[in-house]
Amino acid sequence: MDAATRLRRLLDDDDLPAGTDLPRWLAPLPEWLENFGLNIAWLVVVINLVGTAFGFWYYGYQFSIEPVVMWPLVPDSPVATLFIALSLALWKLGRSNEYVNALAFFGCLKLGLWTPYVLLVFKSDFSYLHWAMYNFLFWSHLAMVVEAFLIQRYAEFPSLAVLVAVGWYGLNDLVDYFVPIVGTPHHTLIPAEPIVDGVVQHVSPAHEYAAAGAVLLTVAATFLALATRVAKLERGGID
Repeated sequence: MDAATRLRRLLDDDDLPAGTDLPRWLAPLPEWLENFGLNIAWLVVVINLVGTAFGFWYYGYQFSIEPVVMWPLVPDSPVATLFIALSLALWKLGRSNEYVNALAFFGCLKLGLWTPYVLLVFKSDFSYLHWAMYNFLFWSHLAMVVEAFLIQRYAEFPSLAVLVAVGWYGLNDLVDYFVPIVGTPHHTLIPAEPIVDGVVQHVSPAHEYAAAGAVLLTVAATFLALATRVAKLERGGID
């Protein structure tokens, strides 16, 4: 098989869920890119698992200053990449799970946009990062948004699954910015908020800027997931 044939196979939709014919604002990726992402799903799974491991390493210092009981709610991006890895793997194994799909969609969309947003809003504060790390964080998180929009090809986003995702990411927003339950708010560290004696100082307006981005993205993910379900129902794509 020559290279051109192999490339065509990566871009076609043989053995893939049919295209959804959704409006562009719900399915912004060109179909060839959706096909490519789904055809290399196992590679995407591996990349995301590596990213998850890197993410947990990246959060190492924050783990050291957070109460252990709150650790599951601290590493937002690594959990999101774990969700998308599980979503794609379960789909490839013929055991697609709508709860995992919804969590993956919310996580990749929300954290995939929140991190670049924070990197831009607080760009001067992130000047301590090497340019390569800054760009890696920026573009790798935007790639998560691309992954999020692969999910609509095989997910139905039933209301209960969306509710679970809203509950999880709503809880994240609550403890990250408003009601920490234990200690101080637990959102990802941003250099605009200094750490004094191991305690993050959630100064204004940095805290509010970070919170606004997170909450708006949770709302956006909720709207897009439900709108996708409605559009699929209208087109007869799901029962």
